[in-house]
Amino acid sequence: MLILSGGTGTPKLLRGLVRVIDPEEITVVVNTAEDLWISGNLVSPDLDTVLYTLADLIDEERWWGIRGDSFITHTRLKEIGVRERLSIGDADRAFHILRSDVIRRGGTLSDATEKIREALGIRSRVFPMSDDSVSTIITTPLGDMHFQEFWVERRGEPEVIGVRFEGIDDAKPSSGFIEALRREKTVVIGPSNPVTSICPILSLKGVRDAMADKITVAVSPLDGDRPFSGPAARFMRAVGVEPDDAGVISILGEVDHFIVSRSSSYPGRCIRTDTRMDSIEESTRLAKEILRLVG
Repeated sequence: MLILSGGTGTPKLLRGLVRVIDPEEITVVVNTAEDLWISGNLVSPDLDTVLYTLADLIDEERWWGIRGDSFITHTRLKEIGVRERLSIGDADRAFHILRSDVIRRGGTLSDATEKIREALGIRSRVFPMSDDSVSTIITTPLGDMHFQEFWVERRGEPEVIGVRFEGIDDAKPSSGFIEALRREKTVVIGPSNPVTSICPILSLKGVRDAMADKITVAVSPLDGDRPFSGPAARFMRAVGVEPDDAGVISILGEVDHFIVSRSSSYPGRCIRTDTRMDSIEESTRLAKEILRLVG
């Protein structure tokens, strides 16, 4: 089974899937369009969240970073005048250093991800969507800004006029992603932000065509007509769709099974169920529903 993932929503689903499927039968391809270099190291927020979730290290209060991490280095950097766009924990930073060292030595993001996966003892396969650089740029009345500047530094306050993915036209799917598309018969599009988490993955050359003969399941990231969390509604309006499940499916494209919340207004063919995943039990229940759909 191939899972397309951003941060938060899909990792919550993953913690249920690994309890009902052999983790070795799961391949996760993760959005990297929100990556950025901080204090000399490459930070891959969605990749890190997926890896830490699968390693049972994720801070489930925030759904980023490592549970119980310290912030000594980050605090000291602030004290000496170094500006960091994200608050990076010490254990978290260690994996960023490993990733960056692999890349500086000529390796790819996929190479670095594999080293981290092995170091954490993760049995599932995990790949970045691409080894090429793609950046999510948010257009606002204050000018264009990287997703992390918009969401973290400016707390998502500016008006959103547009969203684009710099570098997407030249980016290729990672070799691990290509191989997974050849091998897997089922693709699950996780409940992550459809604009900034899932759209970059689907926009890579050849991906939509390669998914045409797959059994596809999409889980909506909306609760009724509202996102569970994050700025998805504003981004959806900015790209010209309504922030509801009809808008979600217009971004994702045709799927075989579309799972929505019980309160969704979606008029099309879908499976209505409780899509909240505030606990492992809820994540596991939804994972079992997906397994039922794909046989």
